[in-house]
Amino acid sequence: MKIIVIGCTHAGTQTVKNLLRLHPDADITVYERNNNVSFLSCGIALNVGGVVKNAEDLFYSSPEELEALGATMHVHHNVLSINRQAKTIVVENLETNETKQDHYDKLVYTTGSTPIVPPISGIGLKHIQLCKNYAQAQDIIKKAAHATNIAVIGAGYIGVELVEAFEAYGKHVTFIEGSDRVLNKYLDREFTDEVEQTLTNHGIQLALNEKVESFAGNDDGYVKSVQTSKATHDVDLVILCVGFRPQTELVKDELDTLSNGALLVNDYMQTSDPSIFAAGDNCSIFHNSAQHHAYIPLATNATKMGTLVAYNIMQPTIRYRGTQGTSGLKLYDLHMASTGLTEDAAATYGLDVRSTTLIDHERPTFMPTATEVRLKLVYENETMRLIGGQIMSKSDQTQLMNTLSVCIQQGMTVEDLAFSDFFFQPHYNKPVNLLNTVALKTLAERDQVHLQTQ
Repeated sequence: MKIIVIGCTHAGTQTVKNLLRLHPDADITVYERNNNVSFLSCGIALNVGGVVKNAEDLFYSSPEELEALGATMHVHHNVLSINRQAKTIVVENLETNETKQDHYDKLVYTTGSTPIVPPISGIGLKHIQLCKNYAQAQDIIKKAAHATNIAVIGAGYIGVELVEAFEAYGKHVTFIEGSDRVLNKYLDREFTDEVEQTLTNHGIQLALNEKVESFAGNDDGYVKSVQTSKATHDVDLVILCVGFRPQTELVKDELDTLSNGALLVNDYMQTSDPSIFAAGDNCSIFHNSAQHHAYIPLATNATKMGTLVAYNIMQPTIRYRGTQGTSGLKLYDLHMASTGLTEDAAATYGLDVRSTTLIDHERPTFMPTATEVRLKLVYENETMRLIGGQIMSKSDQTQLMNTLSVCIQQGMTVEDLAFSDFFFQPHYNKPVNLLNTVALKTLAERDQVHLQTQ
């Protein structure tokens, strides 16, 4: 059995390692554009801010390791075309410019995603940087060392982490976002208000609800300002963090996809061609809260999907359970996480939802320290099915969102959560766990509404 893997970041690396473990007799050949594999781009901001001193530590595997395990590795190779009928690919060696043809019995397409580059006037000026791979991370660090005014465009997780890192580095930072809130895909307004206040308190200039219209450069071709719908911002370095798109150019016209080009896969990671499997950021994924396929490029999704490819490549064995898009972030002294859908996101799927917000302490107040926690539960109005949750505190309570994620995945209701079993120990929590408490508060609010309508 000849298996070709195209692309080797998170999904690809997990696919290869598990293929070699589960199918030691298979011929596993890997083609990767870069000269490295498995780069954790989520660590770029940590490297920029000096928390991670060595960028090489952000790799958790290497071509040499995969080769030692038994894979045939071809780095600096770019796949130019795929012939599904003949089961062949054409590959270019980026070092010699030579091309060759290779054949497969099964193909694994794990090409990941690429940063969105908006078609804005001046986008090609020097010192306008993308933030995704190892080489881009090194460019950012090198150029930031000599920059004074840095603009970060796009207020998702990567953007928020970068502005903190640049501010800690002593830079003047302008944070530009086209919508009226930061982190609006992950948190509802009562949480993002606190995030924005924290950023402002640390001297970061927020430019919200501002659409970037153009970039202006100096005589040497370096960016000097960003023109938005509201203002002109002087800069000497710009980082674009406006999202990602799936890298599916080779197959998107031949295989079933979402409107953005993300490949549709079944529960066993097969595309619409049974001989081609896919995993990671180039795929759509089933969102359990929305009960709908969605594009959610997260490393956690990619690694699980890649592992499932290996289990299912010979025959359907283990199905994918879907995702809740669970994610977390530390910003200065704030710990926050979310799972499932926010209220705003639920509305876009046409779901009728309600929510309950709890403000409480994470452990008994008789303890020497007890920190305030803001916890929000989102649920379907008619069925009381759990849809999502968000948490924020100066104490790290983010693991509660992992627990809630499992609850959502299992289709639990508010009543189920209200009476679920959790341990109590004063060092860690309260006699009634915060998840129990927010669910019980939800039931009490529902009962009050019923009493008022009788």
